[in-house]
Amino acid sequence: VQLQASGGGLVQAGGSLRLSCAASGSILSIADMGWYRQAPGKERELVAGITSGGSTNYADPVKGRFTISRDNAKNTVYLQMNSLKPEDTAVYYCHAQIRRSNGKYIYWGQGTQVTVSS
Repeated sequence: VQLQASGGGLVQAGGSLRLSCAASGSILSIADMGWYRQAPGKERELVAGITSGGSTNYADPVKGRFTISRDNAKNTVYLQMNSLKPEDTAVYYCHAQIRRSNGKYIYWGQGTQVTVSS
């Protein structure tokens, strides 16, 4: 199983980016999916999460600016980021709880850099 993230880049403050993360491989089902981020010198933190049923939760700093969604048919999770701020600069990692034939496992994507210039 692999998680392949894409969509990061360099954007000016106030701009938007959309991250995508597709899971592939031997997958029976996917439970929770989410996005985390890690800025230089800081710990990895949850940005947003979404359940298989579509319930969402967001970290306070991104509420009202970021939107998480998923396409279960494509095993893909998205993060629409609007009104970006320099403090959103970080490496963003996708995360998924995946059920396989031999159990339930947590997987991480490789990370995608988001840089917001002031």
